[in-house]
Amino acid sequence: MKNHFMLQKTASNWRHFFLIILVTAVDLHQILSSIAGMKACGDPKAKPSYLIDKNLESAVKFIVRKFPAVETRNNNQQLAQLQKEKSEILKNLALYYFTFVDVMEFKDHVCELLNTIDVCQVFFDITVNFDLTKNYLDLIITYTTLMILLSRIEERKAIIGLYNYAHEMTHGASDREYPRLGQMIVDYENPLKKMMEEFVPHSKSLSDALISLQMVYPRRNLSADQWRNAQLLSLISAPSTMLNPAQSDTMPCEYLSLDAMEKWIIFGFILCHGVLNSDATALNLWKLALQSSSCLALFRDEVFHIHKAAEDLFVNIRGYNKRINDIRECKEAAVSHAGSMHRERRKFLRSALKELATVLSDQPGLLGPKALFVFMALSFARDEIIWLLRHADNMPKKSADDFIDKHIAELIFYMEELRAHVRKYGPVMQRYYVQYLSGFDAVVLNELVQNLSVCPEDESIIMSSFVNTMTSLSVKQVEDGEVFDFRGMRLDWFRLQAYTSVSKASLGLADHRELGKMMNTIIFHTKMVDSLVEMLVETSDLSIFCFYSRAFEKMFQQCLELPSQSRYSIAFPLLCTHFMSCTHELCPEERHHIGDRSLSLCNMFLDEMAKQARNLITDICTEQCTLSDQLLPKHCAKTISQAVNKKSKKQTGKKGEPEREKPGVESMRKNRLVVTKSIVGMTMYNQATQEIAKPSELLTSVRAYMTVLQSIENYVQIDITRVFNNVLLQQTQHLDSHGEPTITSLYTNWYLETLLRQVSNGHIAYFPAMKAFVNLPTENELTFNAEEYSDISEMRALSELLGPYGMKFLSESLMWHISSQVAELKKLVVENVEVLTQMRTSFDKPDQMAALFKRLSSVDSVLKRMTIIGVILSFRSLAQEALRDVLSYHIPFLVSSIEDFKDHIPRETDMKVAMNVYELSSAAGLPCEIDPALVVALSSQKSENISPEEEYKIACLLMVFVAVSLPTLASNVMSQYSPAIEGHCNNIHCLAKAINQIAAALFTIHKGSIEDRLKEFLALASSSLLKIGQETDKTTTRNRESVYLLLDMIVQESPFLTMDLLESCFPYVLLRNAYHAVYKQSVTSSA
Repeated sequence: MKNHFMLQKTASNWRHFFLIILVTAVDLHQILSSIAGMKACGDPKAKPSYLIDKNLESAVKFIVRKFPAVETRNNNQQLAQLQKEKSEILKNLALYYFTFVDVMEFKDHVCELLNTIDVCQVFFDITVNFDLTKNYLDLIITYTTLMILLSRIEERKAIIGLYNYAHEMTHGASDREYPRLGQMIVDYENPLKKMMEEFVPHSKSLSDALISLQMVYPRRNLSADQWRNAQLLSLISAPSTMLNPAQSDTMPCEYLSLDAMEKWIIFGFILCHGVLNSDATALNLWKLALQSSSCLALFRDEVFHIHKAAEDLFVNIRGYNKRINDIRECKEAAVSHAGSMHRERRKFLRSALKELATVLSDQPGLLGPKALFVFMALSFARDEIIWLLRHADNMPKKSADDFIDKHIAELIFYMEELRAHVRKYGPVMQRYYVQYLSGFDAVVLNELVQNLSVCPEDESIIMSSFVNTMTSLSVKQVEDGEVFDFRGMRLDWFRLQAYTSVSKASLGLADHRELGKMMNTIIFHTKMVDSLVEMLVETSDLSIFCFYSRAFEKMFQQCLELPSQSRYSIAFPLLCTHFMSCTHELCPEERHHIGDRSLSLCNMFLDEMAKQARNLITDICTEQCTLSDQLLPKHCAKTISQAVNKKSKKQTGKKGEPEREKPGVESMRKNRLVVTKSIVGMTMYNQATQEIAKPSELLTSVRAYMTVLQSIENYVQIDITRVFNNVLLQQTQHLDSHGEPTITSLYTNWYLETLLRQVSNGHIAYFPAMKAFVNLPTENELTFNAEEYSDISEMRALSELLGPYGMKFLSESLMWHISSQVAELKKLVVENVEVLTQMRTSFDKPDQMAALFKRLSSVDSVLKRMTIIGVILSFRSLAQEALRDVLSYHIPFLVSSIEDFKDHIPRETDMKVAMNVYELSSAAGLPCEIDPALVVALSSQKSENISPEEEYKIACLLMVFVAVSLPTLASNVMSQYSPAIEGHCNNIHCLAKAINQIAAALFTIHKGSIEDRLKEFLALASSSLLKIGQETDKTTTRNRESVYLLLDMIVQESPFLTMDLLESCFPYVLLRNAYHAVYKQSVTSSA
């Protein structure tokens, strides 16, 4: 009966007390600030003078040793000096002492309140009674933080003991609070261990409140990839819903601080650790929080290293080996992965906030329906910045890069931009939410209230007042500038949560969750009308930087040093305006100190920014002054003297004296030279190691360079586009206007001297299937991957950089190498001219052909040189195709006209006219039957000592030489055909292109019939290859089928030969069987 009476009494009286404590005592700013200040007593400069006074040293040591006992009678000698100073000690240590008393009284109130909550069996769910649950958890964390900070004050026993001894000597008795205070200090030497014992009876309420975070915290603690996949914070991802209001059943949870939730979870489950062994949800929440951070913020720059502390607490508890292992695993995960995870989050948030700020600056009306997105973005960014700031100095670093963010200024800048939008367009948001509250929220809430089965009078009055308040709102109030104040309504909702969350409540909020969720949404809407500034502080306050001055200044310096970030440097002075947010009306003495710090840092940042601008302007002014000085009359005397002496042929001056620059040299566009050198420098060409940047990388760098320089046009009247057009046009030539190498010459030399040379050395092969050159496995690995420089994307990038002029220069350089090879081939033909002449007319006489073939010399050299020509032509084909793709993108109509012109040349057209058309087509990257560049290159080889008839004969015999030499390829191990690459590893498939294009060019020059000469070549090649079909030597015929396929490739490549013609020379059944054999062999090799 007595217990029942006590329960009724507690239930009737607890509400008022509960609200007072939650509303006022949660914010213990004054006590926390004082405790943090006393912790600074560890610094000799900040210690009270009595703690470092040599005369009191023995007395202080005695007091600390005996603490909390008080012994004044038998220690007169040690305490004699204390007797002299007692009045001053009482006066000067009173503030410190009574701050400790305040902590003790607060502890008593909290313990009493927690007991009341347990008796009333209060229902806690962050998604329903948000304010009640949040304040309850905040109260526990504040209590925990306070006791931890208290235990960290090294001089706490000395301060309390000194004051009490002085009190005893003055008044003849100890202070009345001292016995309990001294015992509390002793009990809380290890605060968390003591509090774990205290919270055993409170575990049910605390664990229920924490487990209600199961839907909120994991959703809030996602990776950047998950955010990106969900298109988080994007207004433009779904244009059709852009005007729809952002809705959520857990509206206030969406922008709840991640840092606060992690403190709730980690400290909360340490205090009620038993639930970790019985509830999987609790354990998962706790482990997830442990993996996200290595330390938590207690107050300002005071941190708590969670893993070591938790392990030390659990190590002495029987049966907690699993939990200790969990802590160690989570610590390893936090050290290894947390840094990179948060780095990627910041990277995502930079782009997300930029998009959000850009859209809202263009369409500020979206601040109404999408206000939730703005505060979510601010909260997310604030949490990531604070995490980085806290962990940069307190986390064991496996990867230092994860804790140095040189782009942090950009993220802060976009936060400030969003904050500015909210402040600027506050009336827009007010208009929207006033209509929302009166036109929608009031109607929905009224329906919910009407549908309640039970609604006591007090609760009914409060909810009716909600509906009436919202219904009375109108847009005219906003237009008239009326000041709104919904604090009373929000406090009533808080009171209603308290009424309806106890176990015996007639109207239980636990049974009417929809009511709680709706009211949480309404409360958010009211804040959009009257508390925008407070919401900005709640979601984006970065006043913590006030207590990390060194890190703050370092970030600013990094910002100035990085050109891409210096534009965001204004974010740092703006951030200084946050500092006053960390002060409190109950602790006014801090305002002056923090205000001064804010002002001094702001001035320092602005001074540094001004210096940067000043240096740039000074450099420009200095240069202009120098140029003006050169035009002064005094500087022309030497020039006149030199001119006079030159006429009289007198020698003046010293030998080796540098020639003085004349006025006007600066007009030779030094700036363009700088730009040109910058672009050439981007190629990163190293002549010693033959390394060069990939064309796609250089193209990206050039585009980025252009983007940056184009921004100059916003400040000065310079046509940057014209400058770049001139500079890039120079880069399409062999040398620029200053005689320096260009990217055209560098890339041309690299492809010829490095990539194609390695092809001829057998280290790289051309893969037709991939349209790229690919490294072959060799003993000495190449320093570059050929595919990364020759695939279609890289060739297109090269075409973009070099343009048609540069690609023409590349083609001419390639053709020069081909002409050199053809010149050598002609020499080999001259050496074998008699034998080849006989073979040309004896292809139908097998025995005679065999005898004549044995008399040939340099057969392998002919095939090797022809293969090299084929490789070069294959590379040029890739380059031409890439050029065609690029030009088709930029000038599609012109390219299509050229293509149409080329395709409709009549066969009877004069060759000179046709060659002009082919030259035009080739410049646009279009393939031609006869390569005009190759014709020009080979035409320059005509020798004055050889008649045109003799030249023509050598050209014919060259084709004969190649045709009769093909069978020797069958004995080469590397001549095996690979279906996967549609070619041979020794590049002999490139012979098809070489034979066709060399024949077309040579017989165009010598005005012969290309078709007839290729038919002759086909007859000779077919006859020669048919002979190896009769060979019995396996070595000679090991790759016979692979070589047969060359005939098919030659015909497929040629615009002059047909398959019918091949059928008449070489049975198709042999080709079919050859394809079957090589594909079968390929499958067998793969298996």
